[in-house]
Amino acid sequence: MTGNANYSGKVALVTGGNRGIGLETARQLAELGFTVLIGARDFAKGEAAAKKFGGKVEAIALDVAAPEAAVQAAAQVERRFGRLEILVNNAAIHYDPSARALKPDWTVIREAFETNVFGSWRVAVAFAPLLGASGHGRLVNVSSEGGSLASMGAGAPAYSTSKATLNALTRILAAELRGSGVLVNSICPGWVATDMGGPGGRPVAQGAAGIVWAATLSDDGPTGGFFRDGKKLPW
Repeated sequence: MTGNANYSGKVALVTGGNRGIGLETARQLAELGFTVLIGARDFAKGEAAAKKFGGKVEAIALDVAAPEAAVQAAAQVERRFGRLEILVNNAAIHYDPSARALKPDWTVIREAFETNVFGSWRVAVAFAPLLGASGHGRLVNVSSEGGSLASMGAGAPAYSTSKATLNALTRILAAELRGSGVLVNSICPGWVATDMGGPGGRPVAQGAAGIVWAATLSDDGPTGGFFRDGKKLPW
């Protein structure tokens, strides 16, 4: 955040944080000293996940697809902490590699956009004032190289188009928040062995490390970029 490795007392929120790469991101941030809130659609599952880590990780009810959930969660964080240092927009659904755009499943496509784009957008809007209040806010949109126009091909139409749109949102938010101390970046964690990624991917800790890198950038770090493992990706 400021180049200072002491993150004690600083607060991070990870959406979709009760499993997979979100949970590992929460673990790594807690290990650095952050108080971490894991947003979970199912609060009971969030609580069960948080208990694995002790007092540094807590659950917060946050279904990003529910229109008012982000506002309610932001009000809760504001009451308790008054600011937020890190927001990781991790919640995502519907990786559909076998689907084809010419045979669209509109239900899947709408659901993907509702969570992957509109959910992330709502959360960003709700928490932007708290990120600004911290003076060193970091907003990380967990994206995918599947959303890169440079390498996009057939398959995964719901997932790829939603992640490409999330990347566009990253650029716009970074420009609008420039000068506020808030850095906004998209991160591709790579193909990670999670419930969504399936077996055979890289260890989840490796994928999460790139997210944590973006979440702990120094104040002179990049904004409005697309990265994997700290290296630039083509849009």
